[in-house]
Amino acid sequence: MFQNILCPVDFDPVSLSVLDAAAELARANHGKLHLLYVVPVPRESFGEPVPLEQFSPPEHEARQRLERLAAERLKEPALYEVAVSSGDPAMEILSAAASPAIDVVMMATHGRRGLKRLVLGSVAERVIRESPRPVLTIRPS
Repeated sequence: MFQNILCPVDFDPVSLSVLDAAAELARANHGKLHLLYVVPVPRESFGEPVPLEQFSPPEHEARQRLERLAAERLKEPALYEVAVSSGDPAMEILSAAASPAIDVVMMATHGRRGLKRLVLGSVAERVIRESPRPVLTIRPS
């Protein structure tokens, strides 16, 4: 059923618990995980990109971290592949989900409410609304 699972990861505990659940689903379906980390590119008020060094690790460092995480938690190289991109996290996830190779997106939702949600936005909500594939979200317990 779901053999190719896109699993966006942002290295927080909630997304790591989703990674474990996605790995179980992939194993059960003899599938593959497509792990994605998006290096966010913040925008100034005029729409110009802000230099990445101020906010997050560059892509090569993020790729190394993601590969290390996958090797430690998944332990089966045939089970996964990793990808890192830069940009707006929701847009990058949606772009990856549009690949014909992807069957489902499995991601964390932080369950923010009220002002926090309004200020911080919701990547998961946007992906759910706009994804061309089914989206399975997991909230923290």
